Amino acid sequence: MTDRIEAQIDEILATCEGDLRGALKALLLVNELLEFENELLEFELQQLQARGARKKAERRMSSLH
Repeated sequence: MTDRIEAQIDEILATCEGDLRGALKALLLVNELLEFENELLEFELQQLQARGARKKAERRMSSLH
């Protein structure tokens, strides 16, 4: 492992006062939060793509008239 990762592991364990179970629980909670944030970003991206597709279709329709 890199020194940076080793330092992060040490920091996590120190924050949890050496409690491995507490450290794992904290990491799992952070992971769940990141997964939720990722889902929100994916939803927002889909909404932006749909909006862009609608605008493109509207431009095509208006150019036909």
